[in-house]
Amino acid sequence: MHIYTGDGKGKTTAAFGLALRAAGHGARVLIYQFLKPSSLDLGERGALRKGVEGITVRSLDEPWDMFETSGNTPALDRVKKAISRSLREIETAAHEKYYDVIVLDEIVFCYARGLVTLEDIEKVIEHREKGVEIVMTGRGATRKLIALADLVTEMKPIKHPFEKGVEARKGIEF
Repeated sequence: MHIYTGDGKGKTTAAFGLALRAAGHGARVLIYQFLKPSSLDLGERGALRKGVEGITVRSLDEPWDMFETSGNTPALDRVKKAISRSLREIETAAHEKYYDVIVLDEIVFCYARGLVTLEDIEKVIEHREKGVEIVMTGRGATRKLIALADLVTEMKPIKHPFEKGVEARKGIEF
């Protein structure tokens, strides 16, 4: 079980790189993006749509905004239920070994924000079939979450063009 966390850039990029590596060796990969609805135009998804076999990308399509929704209790409840439902489906996929690698993109952030329980995450990990790799990304990994992992990498910002006012660039940041 892997965790890519920290305040720096590259968590999702690292997970997609691992997914490509695994698929290149014939693995079946699921990438589930919890904060990035399918309506977002993301370069990584565009590349995969052009023809990488073995990688499935899915998204949590419950509409919400991580900043605006924070004070909206009904919206938060809908998001929490949607994440929980998705994790139950992923738990089944891991247990039945539908995939060899499962990437839970931004699930660490969801946990840090209280949108998912540790128990829901633990079920995916504990009920997976032997040999299924789980990769979790997102800011805010807690000690409890880190204790579950075999590999933890922290992305730490040293210098970034954002500091000079450079906006996110298509193909580089998204």
